[in-house]
Formats: sequence, structure tokens, C-alpha cells
Amino acid sequence: MAKTKTIFFCQNCGAQYAKWQGQCTSCKEWNTIAEEVVQKAEKNDWKSTSTTSKVTKTAKPLRISEIDTSQEARYNTDDAELNRVLGGGLVPGSLTLLGGEPGIGKSTLLLQISLKLPYKTLYVSGEESQKQIKMRAERIKSKTDNCLVLIETKTQNIFRQIEATEPDIVIIDSIQTLHSDYIESSAGSISQIRECTTELIKFAKETATPVILIGHITKDGNIAGPKILEHMVDTVLQFEGDRNHVYRILRALKNRFGSTSELGIYEMQGSGLREVNNPSEILISKKEEELSGTAIASTLEGMRPLMIEIQALVSTAVYGTPQRSATGYNLKRLNMILAVLEKRAGFRLGTKDVFLNITGGISVDDPAIDLAVVAAILSSSEDIPIPKDYCFAAEVGLAGEIRPVTKVEQRIQEAEKLGFSTILVSKYNKISLQNTQIKIQLVAKIEDVVEYLFG
Repeated sequence: MAKTKTIFFCQNCGAQYAKWQGQCTSCKEWNTIAEEVVQKAEKNDWKSTSTTSKVTKTAKPLRISEIDTSQEARYNTDDAELNRVLGGGLVPGSLTLLGGEPGIGKSTLLLQISLKLPYKTLYVSGEESQKQIKMRAERIKSKTDNCLVLIETKTQNIFRQIEATEPDIVIIDSIQTLHSDYIESSAGSISQIRECTTELIKFAKETATPVILIGHITKDGNIAGPKILEHMVDTVLQFEGDRNHVYRILRALKNRFGSTSELGIYEMQGSGLREVNNPSEILISKKEEELSGTAIASTLEGMRPLMIEIQALVSTAVYGTPQRSATGYNLKRLNMILAVLEKRAGFRLGTKDVFLNITGGISVDDPAIDLAVVAAILSSSEDIPIPKDYCFAAEVGLAGEIRPVTKVEQRIQEAEKLGFSTILVSKYNKISLQNTQIKIQLVAKIEDVVEYLFG
């Protein structure tokens, strides 16, 4: 007989307890511990249809010099943005977790990729019917017929179909809908997610088949389920963006086979997600005449340089207390920059409303856009436009000094590639570039910037 027992799990962090208690001692959250019935089956193998016993080799320790370091050939996903984020493609036997907001485009992205791949792909869905997936595939306009669609939530049945079809890549949509016979609790519970993921990891490692999981996220933006889920998988990808805007950002939060500093950018269209190879041209608005209150900043998203447009509006405060508003930028940092401008540069902005916006609906934490924010605010305050072929890449300190930023040469090269004539950077940056067409203007403090732009 299978053994049945009751375990208490924290629904927030996945911590396990022998009895119920009010507060989780691991994550300090209250009233998150719930009872789950766990029934362990006698057999725990993903090959549920096989009854023959097999001999497995025992692992032996090797000297580090004896370990084979030759890299296996990766699966090319035929998507340049996804390949960049993964570090060159899907690694055989890897488990990748893709998370994101509801309706952001996770299923569309993976179905689109599975329809383009030259490999046999099994797309397992526990959330949609085959007709719904077929309608989406017709909208995407598939190029290949190598994609098999399975509607199933029971892992044992999924593994039977995998043995019958022998796919090269398996996609699960989503891990929260799966359930295993080895655990007697509802789908999406802590124990079910952990058990189903363990079975998929065992399958992926034994057969060298890449598995991609779609994961739901909580209202806090974290991937739903136990934190151990992110530790178990090889790669964790986050699909970000605002459903009110057409741009989506794919970034790696964890990657055992590549860098976590790369990101991919997509544009949501009626026919699916389009790869954006040069996002700078999209994030900078096209305008015929120069307008005050706009400045171009050279920023880095991961290892990728981007040119973004900063818009500022400075006006007389209608009410007693001046308003400060920032979209896509840290409001506290905006208040700090306004204080620096008033103290160090003599601009009286204490009685003015200041509104700041980063176009394109993206949020930027890079301190290198500080100088562009200063330039946009001063341009709006003085109502003097900044030449549209000028850009900025520097941090502003509390003493009004212009501080150097990292990878400034990459930023300069990106600005030169997009046709900018002048870039303002800190004089304390070490720049070894030669024979550049762009003019590199070195500034040391805010007064130098004001003199150069408006003097």
C-alpha cells in the first residue's frame, strides 16, 4: 500500500513544517501555511510505461583535469533575441523556466518558436484547447509542420506520449497546471509543482532533451510556487513589459550556460512577436523640428547599449505644493537632481512643477541617464531646445560633479552608429577610442554642461 501523510507547506516560500503555525519562520509571512496530503506511490520513474529494470552506472569522482570540457552543440531556436538571452541557443538536457504577467505573450512566444523550429517539438498545454492553439498558430503563420500539440495535465500521460513521439524539444504550458499520481494534492500546490518539476528534470537529464516550462507569477511579480523551483531549473527567463505598450523585454534572471546580462526586445503585433534588432531607432521619436525639454541618453540594458529619449516639462506650480512626477524613472532620484540643480547651478525650481517621462514605456535604473535628465529639465525650464544630434552618458553627483560611468566606449560607439554628432561624457572617463566621427565633449561639473548647451 502507498503511504499517506500530511505535511504543512508555506504557500509563499515553500518551507515545510510538521504542524500548523501562524507565522512562517523562513519568510516571516503570516497565515501562509496550508495543509497538504502527500501520498507517495511505490514507483517514481518518468518511464511509467516501462516495467523492465535497468542497470545504471554509479558516478565516480574525476580529477578536474580529466573532466571533458567540450561544449555540446546547442539547438538554434531561429530567434536571434532568444538565442542571445540563452547564450547561443537551447542546451540539450536543460530545463528553462519562462515567467511573466498574464497576457504578456509567453505562450505566443514559445508557440511561435516551436512553429519555426526545424526540430520535432511537443507543445503540451494544460490551459488551452487544441482549437485555440490552432487559431493562434494561424495568426502567427507557421512555417513548419514539426510541432505536435498535446492537451494533457497528468505527467504520466505526458511521458507516455513523449515515449511514443520522441520529440527533440518539449514545451510545457504551464507547470502550475500539471499534476502527478505520486502526490495526492491539487495541481498548482507546492508539493505538486516540486514533484512535477523533479520528474521533468529527470527526463531531461536522462534523454538530453531540452524542456521549456511556462510559469505563472504572483501579484508581487515573483514566479508562483516554491522558491526551490527556480533553484531546480537551469535557466530562469523573465518576460516583461506593459500590456498598454507594444514592446516586450526578455531577460535572464539565472543562466547556468551563459550570461545573465543579455536581454532581448520584441514588438507585439497582430501576427505575433517581432524581433527588434535595433531598439534605439524605435525608442527615439521622429520629429521634424527641435523641441525644448527633450534629451537623448545612452544607456545599457544588460550588455546592450540603447539610446532612449528623456522628456521633461517644467511649468509654474498652479497649487501651493509643486508636483513631481516621473514615468520610467526613480522619483527619489529626480528630487535629488532637482536639489542639486538648485544648490549647485542656481536654478530656482522649488516653485515649479516638474514632470519627467522616458518614452517607449520602459523603465531605466541606469545612473548614466542622469545627465540627460538634467539637460531635459534645463531645456524645458529655459525653453531652449537641445540639438537633436546631441546625446548624454554620465552620472550626476550630489556636489554637482559629472561622474564617469561603466562601458562608456560601447555607449559612444552606439551613438556614433546611429548618427549622433556630439556626446557629453565625464572628463574622468578613460576613453581610448580613436578615429571616431562623433565629437566627445568632456565635462566636469553641471556648470560646464549649462555653459556648453545654453551659454
